Amino acid sequence: MHRRKRELMETLKQLSLSWFRAAASAAIALYLAGETDVKVLGTAALAGFLGPVLKWLDPSATEFGRGAR
Repeated sequence: MHRRKRELMETLKQLSLSWFRAAASAAIALYLAGETDVKVLGTAALAGFLGPVLKWLDPSATEFGRGAR
């Protein structure tokens, strides 16, 4: 049971890091393009969440998608 819990926590950690990278990249790209409106940057960060969600929905994604163990 403990091993399974550790594996789940590690998967959640990797998923969170993936979301953070995608969200930060989206917001930073807009900021570097000259966008400074916090609402727009926040929306871009929220949109960055879609990448990891789409990966999770992908049955062929073995890292933490539907195709994972």
